[in-house]
Amino acid sequence: MNGLRVAALMAATITTGLMAGVYAIYSNAFMPGLATTDDRTFVGAFQAVDRAILNPIFLLLGFVGSAVLTLLAGLLTRKEPALPWLAVAFALNLVTIIVTIAVNVPLNDALKAAGDPATIDVAAARAAFDEARWRAFNLLRTVLMSVSFGLLGWGLYVTGKSVA
Repeated sequence: MNGLRVAALMAATITTGLMAGVYAIYSNAFMPGLATTDDRTFVGAFQAVDRAILNPIFLLLGFVGSAVLTLLAGLLTRKEPALPWLAVAFALNLVTIIVTIAVNVPLNDALKAAGDPATIDVAAARAAFDEARWRAFNLLRTVLMSVSFGLLGWGLYVTGKSVA
């Protein structure tokens, strides 16, 4: 059981780190870069990236997978000293999923629903998107997932100490 517990915790840590990285890249490179573009480029690029990111690898291994693996690691850990760290990591991951579904996805979907940038009022579509709101909540996702990643890393450390 120790091997499965450690494997689940390692997988949770890796996938959570990957998700923290995805959100951080959006915060630190993608959105700041798009902010400097004209409206048509912004709308077209954001729509294309949002369509591309909705794939099984991202959704199953990253977005949902990190939460499921963290939960599994917690269930396998039970009364070990790492459990409180894993529980908080899972809660933060869950909050990130809720924020994504409640805020970021509806904004993404509305921008995609606006239509083809070649045929719509791209300035109106961009204004309706509300970049500031999207970026603020993405920063929240970045912080929450980064802390979750750190907690899972600490959980690995604590688990290693208790197994040794």
